[in-house]
Order: sequence, then C-alpha cells, then structure tokens
Amino acid sequence: MSTPDRLYLYDTTLRDGAQTPGIDFSVEDKIAVARMLDDLGIDYLEGGYPGANPTDDAFFGEKRTRRAVFTAFGMTKRPGVSASNDPGLAALIAAKADAVTFVAKTWDYHVEVALKTTPEENLSSIRQSVAAAREAGREVMVDCEHFFDGYKANPAYALSCAEAAFAAGARWIVLCDTNGGTLPNEVEAIVGAVSAVVPGSNLGIHAHDDTGQAVANSLAAVRAGARQIQGTLNGIGERCGNANLTTLIPTLKLKPEFAGLSTGISDEALRTLTSVSRAFDELLNRAPSRHAPYVGSSAFATKAGIHASAIMKDPRTYEHVPPESVGNHRRVLVSDQAGRSNLVAELERLGVPFDKADRRLDSLLSDVKDREAKGYAYEAADASFELLARRHLGTVPTYFEVKSYRTIVERRYNARGEVITVSEAVVKLKIDGEVLMSVAEGNGPVNALDQALRKDLGKYQSEIGSLELTDYKVRILNGGTGAVTRVLIESMDRATNRRWSTIGVSENIVDASFQALVDSITYKLLRNGHAGE
Repeated sequence: MSTPDRLYLYDTTLRDGAQTPGIDFSVEDKIAVARMLDDLGIDYLEGGYPGANPTDDAFFGEKRTRRAVFTAFGMTKRPGVSASNDPGLAALIAAKADAVTFVAKTWDYHVEVALKTTPEENLSSIRQSVAAAREAGREVMVDCEHFFDGYKANPAYALSCAEAAFAAGARWIVLCDTNGGTLPNEVEAIVGAVSAVVPGSNLGIHAHDDTGQAVANSLAAVRAGARQIQGTLNGIGERCGNANLTTLIPTLKLKPEFAGLSTGISDEALRTLTSVSRAFDELLNRAPSRHAPYVGSSAFATKAGIHASAIMKDPRTYEHVPPESVGNHRRVLVSDQAGRSNLVAELERLGVPFDKADRRLDSLLSDVKDREAKGYAYEAADASFELLARRHLGTVPTYFEVKSYRTIVERRYNARGEVITVSEAVVKLKIDGEVLMSVAEGNGPVNALDQALRKDLGKYQSEIGSLELTDYKVRILNGGTGAVTRVLIESMDRATNRRWSTIGVSENIVDASFQALVDSITYKLLRNGHAGE
C-alpha cells in the first residue's frame, strides 16, 4: 500500500442500524445523527428505506447532508413487473437523495426460495433497476446480499450478479456477508477473486459481526483491494451488529499498514470520535460501552502498578496509539493492585492538588486498598475516588449533613381492590445550621430516596436541576441473605453532558444506594465550584 489511495466510508446506522432490537429512530433522531456523521466526514450516509414507513418517507422529503452523499436504500425491481411499474423503485427515485443503493440477491438458493424466480430473471431485475436509477441521475450502488455464502455455493452465479450490476453502470458493487459467518481469510480470497471481474476501486464490503469479526473482515476486504467500507456507529445492527465504524476509522487512520490509504476523516475530526460515539449512545439512551476499542472509558485504562509506572515514563509502553488522537484520555486506575504511580497519575488526571512528599498520600493509598477489600471498586467510580482523595487531603467542603433517613415499603390494596406496592422515603438534612426534612414517593425505595434527597437542598437546590441519574447497577459480593452489596450509580449533568460514577457498599442495599446518591450530589456541587459551609 505504498501508493496513496482513496477509501470511502459508507454509514448505514440509520437503516441497517435501525434494525437493532430496542432502537427506533424518530425523524428528529435521524436528522441529529445525520448531522453528527456529516460533520465527522463520512462519505456516504444511508438514510433509510423510502416507501417502507412514514418516518423514512418524511426523512427523505429533503436532502439531509451538506457534505456526505445522501443515499436511499431499497430492493431491485420485483420479478414480473417492469421497472416503470414497480412502486418500490418509484419511491427510491422520488426520494430527495443523491444516490440509490439496491439490495440484490446473489445466492442462487435465495433467488429460487425467497424471490421464487429464475436466475436469469434476477439478473434482468438487477440490470433494469440500475439503469432506471442511472437515468434518473442517481449514483448507484448494489449491495450483493449473501454474496460470500452465494459465492461458496455457486461462484459463477454470484460473480455474474456482480458483473451485471457493474456493466449496467453501478458505481459500487458491495459484497455483503449478510449472515456474518465468513472468516477473514475467506473474505480476502473471495474479494481478490471478484476483483478480476469488478475493479477493486468499485468494490465495497458490508460485514456483520456474528463471529465477532466484522471489523477484521472489512480490513481483509481492504487488503484485497476493496475501496468502500460499510458500517455503523458503535457497531449497532440486527443480531450481533455491523462492522463498527468507530473502530474501523481510527484503525485505518492510525495504523501503519493502511498509511497508503486516505479517507474523508481529517485528523481534527478523528479527535472528536470519542465524543461522537458517546453522544450517539446518549441519543439512544444507553450507557456507553466502557470496553469499546479506542472510544471506551477503559480503552486507555491501566490498573497494574508496574504498568502505571511504565506509562508514567513513556505512554508507548502500554498504549498502541495516543488516546488524544481519538479524543479519549488516559486513565491510571487506583485499586487494590495499585502502587504509588497509579495514585499520583490519577490525582494528576483529576486535577486534585497534592505534594508528592505529602505522607497523606500513603494513608490514602492504604485506605483505598482497605476499602476495596471490603467491596469498593474505585476503578469504576471516579467521582467517589476523587471525593475520597480530597477528603484525605482536606479539600472537600461540607455542603450538607445527613442527619437521618428512612424508607417504607408498603404493599396494600388500593380503592379498586388492586394489589399495589408503594415506596416512601424521608430524608433529614442540615444546611447552614437549618434542619430540612423532605418526603417523597418513588418506584422503589432507592428512587424514593433519590427524590427526597434532591427535593430540598436549600441554597443548593438550583444547582442540581440539571443532575440526572443515568444508570444504576447492583452486585451481590457474597452469598446469603446477609450478603454485602455494591451499588454503582452513573450520573450526568445535562447542562454540560459530563458523566461521573459513584459507589456505595453495605450489607443493606438501600444504604449502599444512599451512599452513592450522596456522593453524586456532593460531586456535582464540588464541580460547580461551591465552597460549602
């Protein structure tokens, strides 16, 4: 790959990604995601399936991209119907799109069983559909569905479908591993064979992740000459998902093997990748994957003390790329495996002032290890660790004092004779010498406590309006009804999109939850810059 070569990135988040269980994009969602991808530098943005549902029809009512080629997706014309009389083809051509991507059967088994037509008629449908879209002035792509399975079953017919689409004027012939069961060595060999019929500069790859190798298969296709990659943000998609563009993009940009390839993603845009990935998860209302390559919060996290010591000397000892290149950051975790290097690095990252000669650092490290032995896990609760560190170093203000709290769970019959469960919480706080008591009901005792705790914080009440709890996890650390419980809470400031995690540990799940809730509010006030009492 010594000669500079252009590689085109095609995003199908809004179409193939929309088939993910539990994901349902509104028109507003699609507009927001399209803007996100357009700003990132994606070459092709597939917006959906015009004619399939009202959402996609509305989305294709106007062009939604400034830079990317706005693309509509649909099937080739139906067998037995002329191109001019096919309603699906008409909807595609009527869409306000720059390009059309047809999905075409290329496995003879599917042609006979799913389409119930002849191989020759299927080839004719491919040719006529491409010709109709070309006559309408659209750039045309053909997704060769089940191509790798079809090639392995009948290579001659699979190749004839690809050749027919290319000869009819399709710009891109995209080879699809629709079932996701093909391995990288097979992909590389088959793409190489297809390039004898269709030039690599016109070949694309569409990989599914059913064997966990969608990214590897996409890279194998590139090595064999393919110059378009299809994928989705954060790898969403039906079943196990699609090739993950947030993994593929930095691999193509930063790894020497692909240095001879250029993409539409600038270095500046690459540095926004982590924020794009997390903003997309926020739109989906789900927690970002901590372990996602490049963009996950653990992607550049180090726990072992010996590793931390080496990273402090030279990050390249345990980092394959600089985290800043993808907008992420290094995390040196403080845990029961930590050494002083971990502690110093984490305090520096969090911006906690300290003196390396301060003996309180040793007591802090000892306290962390003691607490982790009891069930705390500060590597997953950065905010609680920062509060603990600042308390050891004497720099956490007292915002409020919890005098007491209690919860009641009552199971009773309502006026209609239905069995209901009602949770109520009472929280008593002392702020500026004044005792404040709040009562609230909620969906369970923890939710009731959260509502009561945040109901009246006196002079701080306006500061927590943008605070939202986004995730709640419980883990039982040992067996039996008297087991120790660990609670992790993830919170978010809607005003800044900042996220943090807090932790509580107790034999009582409600008490563990309350610890984490108090830490979450305290951290929010600390970050707001309040001096406290």
